Amino acid sequence: MATLCVSIQAPWPVLITQVACGNVHSLALSSGGDVLSWGKNSHGQLGLGKAVDIQTVPLPVRALLGVPVTQISAGGAHTLALTLHGLVYCCGANNAGQLGLNRVDEKGRFGICSVPALRDRDIRSICCGDAHTAVLTGNGHVYTFGEGAQGQLGHSSTANELQPKMVEGLDGPASQIACGSHHTLVLGSSNRLWAFGSGVRGQLGNGRSENSTQPTMVEPTWAGVEVHAASDFKISAGWNSNFVFFRPEKSTSELQLVGKLNDAQLQRWLTMTTGDQNDAEAERMIRIFSSSSSLVGSFIKDIEPQAKMPANSVRVDLQAASEAFDKLLQVPWIREAINIRPLVKILGDFSSAMKAADIFLLLPVCPLLHEDQNVIDLVLPLAVAITNLRDSVMELLQGWWGSMGKAMMSKHIQVWKHALSFLLRANLIKDYIPEVKATLEVLKYLHRANRKAEKSKQVHYTDFYIEELNQHSTMTVWRKNQGLQVQEMELTHEIFSRFPFLLNLPSKVLIYSYGAQATKETHQRMHQQAISGREGPNVFPAEVPTPVFMLKIRRTHLLEDTFRQLGATDHENFPKQLVVQFVDTTNLTLVDQKDFFLRTFKKLLAPVSGMFIYDDAKTLVWFPSKPEHETQRYFLFGILCGLALNNNSIVHLPFPLAMFKKLLGVKVTLEDLIEFSPVLGEHLRYTLYDSTDDDIENLDMTYSITWDDTEMELAPKEMGKLVTSKNKKAFVQAYVNYALNKSVERVFKEFKRGFFKVCAREVVEMFHPEELRGMMVGREDYDWDKLKQNTVYESGYHGNHPVIKMFWEVFDDFSHDQKKAFLLFLTGCGRVPILGMDQVRMTIRPRRESSQDHFPESLTCHAILDLPMYQSKETLQTLLTEAVNHKRGFWKE
Repeated sequence: MATLCVSIQAPWPVLITQVACGNVHSLALSSGGDVLSWGKNSHGQLGLGKAVDIQTVPLPVRALLGVPVTQISAGGAHTLALTLHGLVYCCGANNAGQLGLNRVDEKGRFGICSVPALRDRDIRSICCGDAHTAVLTGNGHVYTFGEGAQGQLGHSSTANELQPKMVEGLDGPASQIACGSHHTLVLGSSNRLWAFGSGVRGQLGNGRSENSTQPTMVEPTWAGVEVHAASDFKISAGWNSNFVFFRPEKSTSELQLVGKLNDAQLQRWLTMTTGDQNDAEAERMIRIFSSSSSLVGSFIKDIEPQAKMPANSVRVDLQAASEAFDKLLQVPWIREAINIRPLVKILGDFSSAMKAADIFLLLPVCPLLHEDQNVIDLVLPLAVAITNLRDSVMELLQGWWGSMGKAMMSKHIQVWKHALSFLLRANLIKDYIPEVKATLEVLKYLHRANRKAEKSKQVHYTDFYIEELNQHSTMTVWRKNQGLQVQEMELTHEIFSRFPFLLNLPSKVLIYSYGAQATKETHQRMHQQAISGREGPNVFPAEVPTPVFMLKIRRTHLLEDTFRQLGATDHENFPKQLVVQFVDTTNLTLVDQKDFFLRTFKKLLAPVSGMFIYDDAKTLVWFPSKPEHETQRYFLFGILCGLALNNNSIVHLPFPLAMFKKLLGVKVTLEDLIEFSPVLGEHLRYTLYDSTDDDIENLDMTYSITWDDTEMELAPKEMGKLVTSKNKKAFVQAYVNYALNKSVERVFKEFKRGFFKVCAREVVEMFHPEELRGMMVGREDYDWDKLKQNTVYESGYHGNHPVIKMFWEVFDDFSHDQKKAFLLFLTGCGRVPILGMDQVRMTIRPRRESSQDHFPESLTCHAILDLPMYQSKETLQTLLTEAVNHKRGFWKE
């Protein structure tokens, strides 16, 4: 027991603005809004968890880090904290309901939580008695809860209250409250003071020593004292005593945070030169930037009292914070003074107990975290702190990420990308494996939040790409990962292969190609081993496995032969190298394979096939809700699509993006329906976003729809249900879900099953829907100059050869459609590969033993053009045009 005053040391430089004492515990509030506690923790009143029995020195209340607290109050063995948002947090004894949680905790509450019943009450002041609590709202109402045995709750009863209940019988709005051990004071209108509860010590001020269960007016013995304003009048309560005093001061009903950065302070600092600034200003800046609560409080949004913010709405002004940080760090003395390392250290130590995540929104918009020199000390520890957040806080943070908009999302992504890029460039990945994993996890959370965000707030998926993950290292990683199949890879880049959204498109294409090719080579080795007997006689007890998957097709029965053979083949053969042989040819070339896919898909997707429905313009197809064929045919069609992808063949597959989304498990939206059916989609968009209540009423729409020439009830249990302003969102969602999901569920399930019989699901799912579509059907961003630049010449031809000059003159005169037809003639595909025209490298060589009457020919599997040595441009133009328009260079009818 101390008999003399002693100085108490805080864990970091901090200015204390409030203190509060319970029976055996103490609290302190810093100017930045941080709460510290010490003393006994018998009932959880310190907010430090069950592991702490007694705390001898002040320690930050971890759960309240990043929460700008404006007022603290200590009861006998319970604690309350009021935040700048008007939320009330509590912990400690709750044997009488003094925490307002509508429950009793005999042993106390050791974890801090908010009081749900006060969440929307606009609380302005809090006060604790020994085992009861009072709060004051912005509109002057007083609520009490907890022990009521001596009437201290003012409810004309001695019963305990487990949740906040408003005190009746006051003369109007209250302005102040105070609690003694078992009594309560309320300052009402016109400076009338009311008291209720225990009066055995005369503490009710009414001349009697008895209890009162309802508010009674205190005799105004100070009536002769001159009071200039209501705010001059102050009340305070001791254990069994009261104090009334007069001090001109700003009203305590206005929530304020002393140590916060305001506009006036910001402008003063920005105008100071190095010589003007002093130690006091530097100290003030250090305090603000070392406190998460202070930073959060500095940029908290102004919200009207009782205003309800939308779910996932960000509470801090990130744009204002970003601008303030940018301005401050341009001033040399400020840049030198700001040090957020202690703050990051505290967050790293205590993030697992934190209740609020606002600080993790603010710090990534600070330029300091975007600099190479701060990656190790600031960014990596911050990533670890974020990944240590409890699940509920992380879920809240992800919701905020998804709602903060493109500009701020981009800043957040760049912090973590920059850190990984720096480590890759510096070859330091191996030295910080745990921190790198945490950084990757943060990016994964951001990626997930971005995908769930409204389209207008999403950044493009390419914003996540890390270019330093080059193709060579990526393929090496993938090879090791696939071979070892371990849960925790501790080798440099292996971790990156589990976060494919960071890989750029060339890297993912390389990984896919490598995986497909490796599988084909494995089957070929198994075949060689079987026939050579190296694996012993019992390894392949049945017939020797084939090294390839061969289709023998009659040109006149293309679809019939294809589906018959696909249906009869063992599914294990599909990932093998595909070989197509037409029965009227003996040579096996890739020309036949490209030719096969070109003709097969053309026939399958023609209306006469009856397999699909078409959009109004007959340019896009979709699966039917009433298929004319058995579902087995769609299973085989899926296999065929998988074979095309697995064998590097671009095919004609005019589906909307929705098909590729569904393959990858990505949710389809109204935008997807608009792509397939623009008229219907735009009508639904108008209904959802632009229509007024009168418009909806005049449209007289019901939940009865027509899709694929079939009438359907979207609400079968409510036949004829009308579309209204209240249910139009649900109506549009149901329409989209039926058209793109429910109506094709059975057919698409078989198509998808067939597709993944060929392709490795885990590899395909690396791609975004747009990328997968590009892989399968190519792109249409033609770069004809690039084709010319990449062309090589053989056997005497060169760039200045007269025939070559004539060829390019003729080609340049072609229309865009003729150039596309030439690309089809040259490569067997009229679209650009997913990685662009760089992947098309044409070789031009003289056609042997040709005359002026011979057509140009192409070898599509190698993009070779055999061009006769024409003597005139006219001849070249005529014969090349004829070859392009009417020949395929490789197809024989």
